[in-house]
Amino acid sequence: MPPTNPTEFSEPLPSAIESTAAPTRRKVIGTLAAAGALLGVDPIASAQSKKKVAEPAAPVGPPAAPDALFAMARLRDYKCHRSSSWDRTGGNDDWVAVEPGASATLLDIKGPGVITHIWFTINSDDKMHLKNLVLRAWWDGESSPSIEAPIGDFFGLMLGEYFTYQSALLAVAPMKALNSYFQMPFDSAARITLTNEGKVRTNNLYFAIDYTTVSALPPNLGRFHAQYRQSAPCKKSSDTSGKNLSGADNYVFFEATGRGHFVGVTQGVLQNADGWFGEGDDMIFIDGEQQPVINGTGTEDYYNGAWDFRGNAFANQRQGAPFIVDAERVGGRYCLYRWHTESFITFEKSIKVTIEHGHGNDRADNFYSVGYWYQTEPHAEFPKLPSTEERVPKVIMS
Repeated sequence: MPPTNPTEFSEPLPSAIESTAAPTRRKVIGTLAAAGALLGVDPIASAQSKKKVAEPAAPVGPPAAPDALFAMARLRDYKCHRSSSWDRTGGNDDWVAVEPGASATLLDIKGPGVITHIWFTINSDDKMHLKNLVLRAWWDGESSPSIEAPIGDFFGLMLGEYFTYQSALLAVAPMKALNSYFQMPFDSAARITLTNEGKVRTNNLYFAIDYTTVSALPPNLGRFHAQYRQSAPCKKSSDTSGKNLSGADNYVFFEATGRGHFVGVTQGVLQNADGWFGEGDDMIFIDGEQQPVINGTGTEDYYNGAWDFRGNAFANQRQGAPFIVDAERVGGRYCLYRWHTESFITFEKSIKVTIEHGHGNDRADNFYSVGYWYQTEPHAEFPKLPSTEERVPKVIMS
């Protein structure tokens, strides 16, 4: 019996009906095609194109040129300035003298800006002027300096001697020309001084500080910090097992509280014993962690060299040991640096940057260093600078 409800049919229409409808459709399409041909229009293509109106159009023209292509040509809105020791009379006495115990103010300005370059050259009869002249800087009216280091150490000359090298952030050019390229932003004020803590007059201090002023600083900028430390000598660990997981007795480059990022270090070593002073692992503790978040494999590895340098000095953009004298002997001297410019080491609450002195802190050489970083203010108080006598590198035999 056939179904009484027409909607119950699920089979296709009878072939007789389909054969009747097909010629009719073909006739209509043929008529439209013929008409379209006379007008130069393809009705089928037009119908298909209408279906695609909602689809996004394909990109037209070549891709945009990379922004870096125009970086140097892009016009700037800041104003450039320089504070220097130029002769205010118009003569050629482009220097200032700094008496023992006196300070020279190198920069003292108000408003927002950023220091981009600092240059010094010094004529002094004091053989240890690189250790006795202390560089300090304050940002935004703070009470304690954010930079405090002997001038030689700040520029990577950790042992009171000049040598020539080039890196991404610091360079010493012939002849005795000290250069810094750290960016040092400030919002309301910047002050930089150089103090002669020695006993001999600095006859000629030449300096130039290049900076820009801006209408306002962008948000989320840390302030630049540089802190000097030394251990002369480092204290050997009482644990003779050679195992060190906690960083106990490590040499500390610096500690900081706040939010910021670690840029790098310069380090000087004066050997008090024969043999390789290294094998000390770098250990970096971040945000209160009791175990190092970053753990290295040896001193020369941290400075991106290998196999105790084999006495070979080198200086690259991010890492170097540009000064090596009498390697692996009593009195052997090294100056080293490492910049983390490929990926600054960040911290949200605190950071402590350390390194072992020898394997498991089994050596007692003299270490001198400056740590460089950016952070929010206020910063923690710096340790008191050692006396000028203590800063002078000298072998200490145990």
